[in-house]
Amino acid sequence: MNQLLSTNPLLLLFIVAAIGYLIGNIKIFGANLGVAAVLFVGLFFGMISPNYNVPPIIFQIGLVFFVYSVGLSSGPAFFQSFKRNGLRDFTFILVMLTLSAVVAVWMHYLFGFSRSLTTGIYAGSSTNTSALAAVTESVKATSQFSKMELQDLVVGYTYSYPMGVLGVMIVLKLMEALLKVDYQKEMDILRKDYPIEAELTSGSVKITNEDLAGVHLRDFMKDKNWNLVFGRIKQGENISLTTWDTELQVGDLINVIGSKQDFAEAAAFMGEETDENYLYNNREYEVKRIFVSNPDVVGRELSSLNLSEKFSAVITRIRRGDIDMLAKPDTILEQGDRIRFVARKQDLKELSTFFGDSYYESSRVNLFSFGLGIALGLLLGTISLQLGKGIVFSLGYAGGPLVVGLMLGALRRTGPIVWTLPYSANVTLRQIGLILLLAVIGLESGHGFLNSLNGTQGLLIFVAGTIVSMLTAALSILIGFKLFRIPFSILLGFLSNQPAILDFSTHMSGNRAPIIGYTLMFPIALIMKILYSQILYFIL
Repeated sequence: MNQLLSTNPLLLLFIVAAIGYLIGNIKIFGANLGVAAVLFVGLFFGMISPNYNVPPIIFQIGLVFFVYSVGLSSGPAFFQSFKRNGLRDFTFILVMLTLSAVVAVWMHYLFGFSRSLTTGIYAGSSTNTSALAAVTESVKATSQFSKMELQDLVVGYTYSYPMGVLGVMIVLKLMEALLKVDYQKEMDILRKDYPIEAELTSGSVKITNEDLAGVHLRDFMKDKNWNLVFGRIKQGENISLTTWDTELQVGDLINVIGSKQDFAEAAAFMGEETDENYLYNNREYEVKRIFVSNPDVVGRELSSLNLSEKFSAVITRIRRGDIDMLAKPDTILEQGDRIRFVARKQDLKELSTFFGDSYYESSRVNLFSFGLGIALGLLLGTISLQLGKGIVFSLGYAGGPLVVGLMLGALRRTGPIVWTLPYSANVTLRQIGLILLLAVIGLESGHGFLNSLNGTQGLLIFVAGTIVSMLTAALSILIGFKLFRIPFSILLGFLSNQPAILDFSTHMSGNRAPIIGYTLMFPIALIMKILYSQILYFIL
């Protein structure tokens, strides 16, 4: 068996990936390691034999796939975050990451660690695999590269990673009690600006409020903070689709879609919710879901499609991944979206043709735009900057594709070229890339990790990683909550360095606010951690 795995690197690679993925799904105290378990399995196999190796290009391909797909998916949120509390959030995230780096430097001098160990501890305590991958690449590119430094990087990362997850969770619960957080009060404030409620609902409302007689829907919604969409309306015996020019009358029956709270408030104001089925049993209109697969509509705002001029149809909601969103005029369609609309039956076929409605096409990767984007990222990564004596910085395989991915993801399309990936394809490529690079790192560093187990250094690294992760989390929450006045629910997302923490935070808050914070934080943190990890390595 030893000979078989030593001479068949691809067999070794996929055995490590399969076992790691299986172990990563096992939950302990409600949390799991996820894909990161592949690293630990790789370490185990690497400890068995130093001859267990895979070609270096596997690592490079995995890294590029991972960071580029993350950039594409995070690009819109990254740039849009500056439109709403952007400066505040960006400044806080920068303070939070700088604080983590400062604490890591403190541990470096307190325990006398090597620069590779300290950098690995920094990456591990923040559970940032991309930072580890980026600095690994930088280490290999240096003229004084030694295998021991690479091993120290992974040793520091591996020992500090567990408390980078568990330690942060402990801090979040402690700070929740200390600050006496009122999630419901925060949600009432945040829901005006963010779609933080997890589910949408719909129903029929009978208008009984006489003040609404003769009021147009546009004027009715003008001063309201409700996030709603309206479908069909029954006025007398006539059933039609609403527009913003629809004039309301007492006795009208109107279909309303929105969050549960917004729906309840709107229904109470307009009149009363009703179980009458006139709107749903009408033979002229039908509700249908179709896939967005036509590249001509991908990356465009709904308002720019001028649907009302072409069809008698109203789009009510859009499902992207696991999330349902209300269809607003400024909503931008992406490949693979499933749109739900109400339309005349005679328009259904043309609507399907207009949007594509092909699951196969909506899942395909455009290899031209995908390959061109990665090529541009790799070219950017080759550019080197002299930051000081002996310090040369480049974005490399990690930073170059990430930065280009962020920009192209925000653009979405350039003329006929659609840069974004279908949601399902993006998730798949990101996961494959992460598994590949983790498996390679683990296999290359297993033997050095085994040597580190002999002595007390492992315990010191664990203690240092615990201090970095927990102290940074506690101080960041205090600074964010007290100084920056950021709601605790959003802070939970800012501190969620790892999917397990994000899932834990979402259960704590009972709403989607942590996901909003995570979306704002992730691309900024990814770039800054890659930069900080390399700076730590070169200056210490």
